[in-house]
Amino acid sequence: MRVDPMPAPTGAMALETYGLTKRFGSFTALDHVTMKVAPGTVHALLGENGAGKSTLVKCLAGFHRPEEGSIVTDGREQHVDNPVVARTLGIGMVYQHFTLAPGMTVAENLLLAGGKTPALIDWKAQRADLEAFLQSTPFRLDLDARPLDMAAGEKQKLELLKQLYLKPRLLILDEPTSVLTPQEADEVLGHVRDFARAGHCTVLIITHKFREVMAYADSVTVLRRGQAVHHTAVPDTDPARLAHAMVGAAAQAGPGQAAEEKAAPAAEKSAVDAIETGANAALQEPSLDIRQLSVMGDRGTLAVRELSLQVRPGEILGIAGVSGNGQRELVEALVGQRPRTSGAVTVMGQPYAARREENHRLKLRSLPEEPLRNACVGDLSVAENMALRDFDLPPLCAGGRLRFGHWRSRARGWITDYGVKTRGEDAPIRSLSGGNVQRAVLARELHGEINVLIAANPVFGLDFAAVKEIHSRLRGVAAAGGAVLLISEDLDELMALADRIVVMSEGRAVFETPAASAERHVLGAHMGGGHH
Repeated sequence: MRVDPMPAPTGAMALETYGLTKRFGSFTALDHVTMKVAPGTVHALLGENGAGKSTLVKCLAGFHRPEEGSIVTDGREQHVDNPVVARTLGIGMVYQHFTLAPGMTVAENLLLAGGKTPALIDWKAQRADLEAFLQSTPFRLDLDARPLDMAAGEKQKLELLKQLYLKPRLLILDEPTSVLTPQEADEVLGHVRDFARAGHCTVLIITHKFREVMAYADSVTVLRRGQAVHHTAVPDTDPARLAHAMVGAAAQAGPGQAAEEKAAPAAEKSAVDAIETGANAALQEPSLDIRQLSVMGDRGTLAVRELSLQVRPGEILGIAGVSGNGQRELVEALVGQRPRTSGAVTVMGQPYAARREENHRLKLRSLPEEPLRNACVGDLSVAENMALRDFDLPPLCAGGRLRFGHWRSRARGWITDYGVKTRGEDAPIRSLSGGNVQRAVLARELHGEINVLIAANPVFGLDFAAVKEIHSRLRGVAAAGGAVLLISEDLDELMALADRIVVMSEGRAVFETPAASAERHVLGAHMGGGHH
């Protein structure tokens, strides 16, 4: 008697994990995580950095094999030993970092995703097939466009389309909106939610943003230190409760994480306002004055175009914009990592060419993005990295001799003051987590008097506690009369911290507003290049 094989199931998947545990050496990244995701829903995963979110989804996608526990799809236990098994089950994943072939067209990228590309492609038939596929999705992309010419938002849509083309039953999204404008984020998440509600697939989304959870998810699981500590339906919760679950203390949901929480930062900014009002900031000479600055990008075209900005003492000026609109090149030109094509920069009224001696004399400091890569020497110790600014000055150097004892004792003090978690001041800085590298760099850069501080995405990828602490230190610099230039891709961060916000688009300053009266949708429209 012949038994026909069961037809492969289609549509949205029901997913459960039971006691899922994953260890890396002595470190337990996932600790008996049990979670239930109903078919046809959008389920959000929240948690601080290192809480286990990425490890969990990598177990589901076949990249990690758990030591204990089980993965159950549609009521059947599965051994997801590798990504091929995951794909066969209908599990697709969109990563935080782009995985596109930049020189190939949209059509070619979509075909590659299928993994069954014939040696000879019947392009006429394939294009017809792809056109029909695009008609079934809400995204509009030109099949002949190439990722290297596309904006970040379009690339993110293509990453999604690659997965949707394979008709996944479970779609995993790892921080899919980190490079998008608010409008693009709403568009992408709105489509994903509609896709799930139509029963095409189930969606599991990792996000840092409460706004996205509240607006687009049906339910949420909060992870903390590898454990699932909180499960709830979205209508039954709010950002304050989610934040509490994430940090396990009565922490607030971080500045600006949701509109209703904007009141708190206002009080903290009153100290700055007092300085500004008392000194009448508008009449003060700017501490940082950028005039008609142009900077060449990596592709031989101008990344910054005739940009003019002034930041006054006691002021935090926020620069908003979608990644890739000249912000990185602006910061590199200001800190001396990239030559300027034209224009002038003055600090405290003095010409500034970003030399080390000028940084000391004019008291200019910087907190760059990716501090391990841009502000540290990975193999040097924490103490040595903390001394990079002033190792050749007294008291760290006397009579031409470096006094390593002073380096170490100062480093120990800063490690305590800034809560740097490290095996000790002699540990190589690359052995620290991202948040602790940033705390170590903060200790060095915020030491002593500061006239100008340039901070680029200073809390990118950090957990709540680190975000809160770094934000309060930035406010402290302004309250003491320093001028802060804050470049951030997180609008909520800018609206909570800045006094004024300037939007950069295609290398130009296209819009300026006082932060107190800034509106998300207006900023988003300018960020997306909607107004020029």
